[in-house]
Amino acid sequence: MKELTQKEEEIMERMWEHGPMQVRELQALYPEPQPHVNTLATFIKILEEKGFLGHKVLTARCFQYFARITREEYKGGTLANVVNKFFGRSYMSAVSALVKSEKISLDELKELIKEVEAKQ
Repeated sequence: MKELTQKEEEIMERMWEHGPMQVRELQALYPEPQPHVNTLATFIKILEEKGFLGHKVLTARCFQYFARITREEYKGGTLANVVNKFFGRSYMSAVSALVKSEKISLDELKELIKEVEAKQ
């Protein structure tokens, strides 16, 4: 899965939160000073090229944009990218690094194992 820049992710968060919308509707969701419509349109074009957004034609010059990927799909893909890139495709190494850096305690890890076993 392709990675998003911070600005692209901001747009996607708004799309996931508010659903399909036009560029001006997206602009209205930003606090002042709002980004220019052309700036947002450029980011939307990039997001379409990356496969994150699609559009529906409303009129000859008016489009409604929608997310083509869910927030959960993005999170899963992003996690996979991190594990592949930094941990040699090993989720075990990723979890081990979290434990070693004390980002997750052994008790939390045991609780996670119990949850996984309960689902099997």
